[in-house]
Amino acid sequence: MQVVSMTEARNNFKAIFDAVYNDNDEVIIHRKGKENVVVIPFSEYNSIKETNYLLSNKNNAKNLQESIKQLREGKVIQKELVE
Repeated sequence: MQVVSMTEARNNFKAIFDAVYNDNDEVIIHRKGKENVVVIPFSEYNSIKETNYLLSNKNNAKNLQESIKQLREGKVIQKELVE
């Protein structure tokens, strides 16, 4: 993760965006006296939005948490994918 000032971000806009895209990493833009912002790859943004959506439903969140618990306890069944 990289942290840059607003001035540095402005002066290196393309390089910062290329780094975010190519390295699949985040860049924090520090804004003096204001809240910082983060530049992330679009795929990461979509993943965050999907996770938030899935966890917004209490029943779905409960089922996902139970599945994670079962995975950590080794209570899993592996299956072959059928094409």
